[in-house]
Amino acid sequence: MDISEFVKFAKATIDFVADYNETLRNRNVLPDVEPGYLSKLLPEQAPQKSEKWQKVLEDVEQYIMPGITHWNSPYFHAYFPTANSYPAIVAEILSSAIGCIGFSWIASPACTELEVITCNWLGKLLGLPNEFLNHSEGTGGGVIQGSASECTFICLLAAKEYTTRQIKTLHPELNEDLIKSKLVAYTSNQSNSSVEKAGILGSMLIRLLPVDNKCSLRGETLKKAIQEDREKGLIPCYVVATLGTTGTCAFDNLDEIGPICKEHNIWLHIDAAYAGAAFICPEFRYLMSGVQYADSFNVNAHKWLLVNFDASVMWVKDSRRLIEAFSVNRIYLAHDKEGLAPDYRNWQIPLGRRFRSLKLWFVMRIYGVEGLQKHIKNTIRLAQLFEKYLRSDDRFEIVTEVVMGLVCFRIKGDNSLTKKLLDRLQARRQVYLIASTYQDKLIARFVVCSRLCREEDIAFSWNEISSQTNEILQGELYQESVESIAKSPDDIATRIENLNLATKKISQKIS
Repeated sequence: MDISEFVKFAKATIDFVADYNETLRNRNVLPDVEPGYLSKLLPEQAPQKSEKWQKVLEDVEQYIMPGITHWNSPYFHAYFPTANSYPAIVAEILSSAIGCIGFSWIASPACTELEVITCNWLGKLLGLPNEFLNHSEGTGGGVIQGSASECTFICLLAAKEYTTRQIKTLHPELNEDLIKSKLVAYTSNQSNSSVEKAGILGSMLIRLLPVDNKCSLRGETLKKAIQEDREKGLIPCYVVATLGTTGTCAFDNLDEIGPICKEHNIWLHIDAAYAGAAFICPEFRYLMSGVQYADSFNVNAHKWLLVNFDASVMWVKDSRRLIEAFSVNRIYLAHDKEGLAPDYRNWQIPLGRRFRSLKLWFVMRIYGVEGLQKHIKNTIRLAQLFEKYLRSDDRFEIVTEVVMGLVCFRIKGDNSLTKKLLDRLQARRQVYLIASTYQDKLIARFVVCSRLCREEDIAFSWNEISSQTNEILQGELYQESVESIAKSPDDIATRIENLNLATKKISQKIS
């Protein structure tokens, strides 16, 4: 295929992307396929000869799109947002075209320097303490990782190495492997599954601590766990506090947790993957009170800040701890500007890294601070609109306080009712919600995820939820009536008459 055809292919694909985004409302948010569907449609072998690009693009629509869960659909209300915007898409294209692998400054100076600048921009915008920013006189700084999971794992490994060195300095007679076997970490039982996974990957015991009635980890709980473990001869090493838990968007109490970590010289990592984005609005920064105690802080720009996946921004107060844990030098990695700018390969697990700061730069410039703040506030406003729908209907209860863009609710009564609702919604594929639990109650999580979401989309989702609830409750009432009538001593004719009367009453109650 000659260059002119590649150009046509590229332009057609850009049009396809634009059309896809503009017509997302016309697609079911969930696909109607079974595992293995694609292997039945595509050849078992790669083609020997070149195929027409037009055919390839046609097959995206014919074979790929039927198997896509549309995360940017205005009817996607599961998990948390995956950001999407045209500035970020364009930056992703440019990044792919440049194709640099910016593991060190010399590998592509602009890649490193723009990352320093954009991490500083975002850190200042969030109101982070000055120690987290990149300064020539300081050791703090920001770096873009792939995900919050990576950030938690990276900081766990760095904390593990740092604590081991500290103990070894104080007690040189101790074996390093013995020290590492005694390290223990802490987080709440509401934290993301990736925190527990980090402990598995990092060979460190992680204790999942209980929370209060607002799903928040408190200082006394942490203090008690630390005392228990010290008495057992264990070494407290790492704490992960969450600002905006996955299940209910709860906030751990940093003002209580922070001083305890400082007293015991324990690395405090803050996972603010979703809710942290809201701190660009000053009125929400009270939720991060105590952040000054943290050693590391993470926000996913690819969740709520209109930057396409992946772009998880992590700040540390002391980057030397990362470098000491991850630095491996080879002659082919050396350059004559070392020490004058970060070599980000020493701040992460892999060697290679993409030019992700372009996305952040494009989005922050083209939307501006005001545009990003407007997006956050609009999302919260839409969540509050859905909350109003729920409060107007006494069949439902809102289980936890509505925070940010998340509403946790359930059908009043047995958990089976909410389970039936979620199952029906998933089977119909019109809107997508997932389950969580709160104090033994099964709840449905409704999150405003898409930047495309409007008031009419919230109304559509509410109508879908409400209508399916009608059918569930009607079925429940009908079954109860049938069982009650069947147990009555009346003759068959009377039973039928009673059943008809019950059916009319059920219809009136549901409507």
